[in-house]
Amino acid sequence: MKTYNLPQNPKTLIFDIDSTLYTNAAYAFEQVDCQVRQFARDRGITADQARRMVADYRKKFAAENNGKKISLGNTLLAFGIPIAQSVEWRKTLMEPADFLKRDEQLIKTLRTLQTKLNLICVTNNPVFTARKTLDAIGISEFFPDIVGLDTCLKSKPALEPFEKACELTHTEPKECIAIGDRYDMDIALPLELGMGGILVTGVEEVYNIINEIF
Repeated sequence: MKTYNLPQNPKTLIFDIDSTLYTNAAYAFEQVDCQVRQFARDRGITADQARRMVADYRKKFAAENNGKKISLGNTLLAFGIPIAQSVEWRKTLMEPADFLKRDEQLIKTLRTLQTKLNLICVTNNPVFTARKTLDAIGISEFFPDIVGLDTCLKSKPALEPFEKACELTHTEPKECIAIGDRYDMDIALPLELGMGGILVTGVEEVYNIINEIF
């Protein structure tokens, strides 16, 4: 876990979902690969060819942008797949309950955090899919609002989803902490906005963030 510029009196925690509020390598892989396979079907190419296209584009992007990563949604956008189409693929192709289960330790952590802080999710999945993920883990009650890919039609990193999270929670960026597993996607831009950040390697570190915040 790494922390960045944590405010002394935070009011809102902005959570990424995937590989942050759960740790499941199989589902993390399938979320990406199911879309890549659909892209292959639409293009009339093999899944392996599509995987190579995506990997090569991401490698090229990183080389041209000081090692920064690019989201799958923005990668597919570069190949002519609109964000709206990515939203529909994610809604129909993903089934979180096939991979995830209720997490009692996370429930306990979030229940404690909720007593003092607003909790909201910002994710590159659509709200429908994100809500199914939270339901599968058993934590949906702690997140009345989700900012998804279909909320702003912008894939992280982008200003709009984080600005929307501030609007929904009635807080200023300087009162927020962004929490996620990918620095380039979840932390770097919030820091530029004046938020604090906590970079985690998975849900096991989220269990302990109370010690960092309070």
